[in-house]
Amino acid sequence: MKLLKDILYKAGIVQVVGNIDIPITQLTFDSRNISEGSLFIAIKGTRSDGHKFIEHVIRSGAAAIVCEVLPEILADNITYIRVKDSREALGWIASNYFDNPSSKLKIIGVTGTNGKTTIATLLHGLFMELGYKTGLLSTISNKINDKVISSTHTTPDAIQINDLLKKMTDEGCTHCFMEVSSHSIVQNRVTGIDFTGGVFSNITHDHLDYHKTFEEYLIAKKKFFDQLSSHAFALSNVDDKNGKVILQNTKAKKYTYGLKNPADYKAKIIENRLNGLQMNIDGIEVWFKLVGSFNAYNLLAIYTTAILLGEDRSEVLRILSKLEAAEGRFDYIRSSNGLIAIIDYAHTPDALDNVLNTIISIREGDEKVITVVGCGGDRDREKRPLMARIACEYSNKVILTSDNPRSENSETIIEEMMTGVDIISRKKVLTIVNRKEAIKTACALAKDNDIILVAGKGHEKYQEIKGVKYPFDDKQIVKEILEQLT
Repeated sequence: MKLLKDILYKAGIVQVVGNIDIPITQLTFDSRNISEGSLFIAIKGTRSDGHKFIEHVIRSGAAAIVCEVLPEILADNITYIRVKDSREALGWIASNYFDNPSSKLKIIGVTGTNGKTTIATLLHGLFMELGYKTGLLSTISNKINDKVISSTHTTPDAIQINDLLKKMTDEGCTHCFMEVSSHSIVQNRVTGIDFTGGVFSNITHDHLDYHKTFEEYLIAKKKFFDQLSSHAFALSNVDDKNGKVILQNTKAKKYTYGLKNPADYKAKIIENRLNGLQMNIDGIEVWFKLVGSFNAYNLLAIYTTAILLGEDRSEVLRILSKLEAAEGRFDYIRSSNGLIAIIDYAHTPDALDNVLNTIISIREGDEKVITVVGCGGDRDREKRPLMARIACEYSNKVILTSDNPRSENSETIIEEMMTGVDIISRKKVLTIVNRKEAIKTACALAKDNDIILVAGKGHEKYQEIKGVKYPFDDKQIVKEILEQLT
């Protein structure tokens, strides 16, 4: 419980109506989650406007309202705080309500189209191994040390973030590694968080259903670095064509990493195989369990972040060499007849290109590559034909199937993917709507030592169809089918 006047610092107040010297029992922007003494923050969302529910939340017991527009009729004994931007205000209010936990942690935000989960997850594992109590906020899971807390969004809302950060400080954590999505940046979910550093992995075609244009998507990523303070560091992948753009206006100390272009921190791939990656980092040769050039960038970003946080390079490399890839990231199974199945979260054109390029570069002979891939519903439609085209370019056989169709029709999504397939490539493409049947068919078509890629869902344990999430685990299904066939 906090007094209202104590949690309004930096909230961008325009007008106050009523008494701010009152206790607040909880924060919420969900009109269905109100209790006596709540502070309700009215947010204009993409689907609904919280201002429409102000009268309802007052009847439900709210003590105070934060809004951008005051209601025409003001209720007695209710405090109204008019602010410039409710989403931004929520970030600062949440931080203040939970005693500004980010100021007590070294928080690293990781953003980019691909690699966020691997970088954040392995940084968490690395710092746990280094002996620190460490938190993680990621797509796969949120963690407080070894305790797992389920994750529903890449970046939670501002109240959830600060609640989790507060729990981390209560548990003695000193570090936290956080994926920062473009949606969360635009929606000010990370406003009020005092980041020690920011890491940029790359930016490619994704989320244009939300951002509309690539330029808007880039601006969203850049905004995160623009908001870093002068005591933070900003680390960017200089091999990405927008790597320097990201750093242009940041007040943070600037650092770069890369494999190709001049950078503050450099690495070189010596050997790339299915069982690992040999690299030279900072003049030291190390064998890692991760595979592919995309993971070479991830490993270099992780290493550099640890060095910028003051860790010993030899110890960092020693521990990194032992760490496994994040769940659903180039996860592979080898059957008794040598057939290899790879499960990967690749759900963007660039990620799919990276994974398939890696498969082609590490196969040892003329093994055929069979790719099972779909595209999510209610998401960026422009990438659908690109995904199919890339799958056809690198694969001997392609099975287009359902991903998470959500409210869309799976057949329609597959038809849109097919527009990216040229006439010559059509003979190598099958369309099987049922994802399990698609995986089963791929396994049946594969011969000894062939490689199957099941792309798009990775770590997810469900398939969302018409608003219902059904249990579905690509890796488990592949295992069961391979056991039946061998």
